[in-house]
Amino acid sequence: MLKKLKFYAIGLIPGLMIVFFILNQKGTSCSYFPNDRVIAETLTKDFIYSPEFQVEMEVNKISEQFLKDSIISAGKIDFDRSKPQIQPCPEYLLIYPKDNPRFEINYSKCKETAEFKGLKKTK
Repeated sequence: MLKKLKFYAIGLIPGLMIVFFILNQKGTSCSYFPNDRVIAETLTKDFIYSPEFQVEMEVNKISEQFLKDSIISAGKIDFDRSKPQIQPCPEYLLIYPKDNPRFEINYSKCKETAEFKGLKKTK
C-alpha cells in the first residue's frame, strides 16, 4: 500500500506543478461565482454608451479605460436590484467599490454588446 502511495505522489506532485505554471502563465481564472462570471462576460462585449451615460462620465471625469479596468473589473453586481432573467438582454446594477460604494452603473448585457444606460454617483 505504501509503495502505491509513493508512486501516486511521484506523479501527482510534478503534474500539479506543471499544470499550475501553465495556467498561471496564460492568465486564466477559475472563478465560477455569479458576480465574477457576469463581469468577465461584460468585459468581452463591445461597449455602447447612452448619451446620458456619456454626460455622466464627463461630469465625473471617468475615462473609458478607467471604467473597464477599475470600475467594472473591481465592481460588484447587485443581484437583488438587477434583472438577470430578462431576455434577450439581462439588466444589471453594478456598484463600485464593493465596500462603501460611490458609483452605481445600470447596463444591459446582450449577446454581442453591453449597453451602459445610467451612471449615478452615490456619495
